[in-house]
Amino acid sequence: MLFFPGIMIDRISKKLRMNPQTKNWLDSATYDLETAESMLQVGRYIYTIFMCHLTLEKALKASVQELTGKTPPKTHNLRYLLKLSQLEPQEELFNFLSKLSDVSIPTRYPEDFAELKKSYDKKAAEYYLKATKEAFQWIRKSLKY
Repeated sequence: MLFFPGIMIDRISKKLRMNPQTKNWLDSATYDLETAESMLQVGRYIYTIFMCHLTLEKALKASVQELTGKTPPKTHNLRYLLKLSQLEPQEELFNFLSKLSDVSIPTRYPEDFAELKKSYDKKAAEYYLKATKEAFQWIRKSLKY
C-alpha cells in the first residue's frame, strides 16, 4: 500500500482507495442526511435543517481530510470548511452553503423557540433538504470515488 496525503493506492490493483477517516466522515454525513429526512417526515423541521447543516459540515470535513490527510478543524463554519477543502462551487451553491451556515446558529441556539418554529416551517425544511442533497452529491463527486 502506498500512502499520499489522504489517498491510499493498492500496489496490486493500482486502484485509489478512500482514506478510512474520509470514509468515516462520509458515512456519518450520510447517516445525518437520513436523519434529516426522518425529521422532515415527522414534522421536526428545525431538526431537519440542523441535520442538513451537520450533513454538509461532515461532507466538507471529508473533503478536507482527503485533501490534507489531516483531521479537519472543529468548526461549524461551512464557508471556512469550503475554503479549506479548496472546492470551487458555482455561485448558487456557495450562496446556499453560506445561508445554511448562518441558519445553523439559531437552530443550534434558539433565542425565541416559538418564532424559530414559525420561521422554519415545512416549506423551509423541504427547501433546505433538497438543496442539501444536491450539495452533498456535488461534494461526494469531487472526491472521485
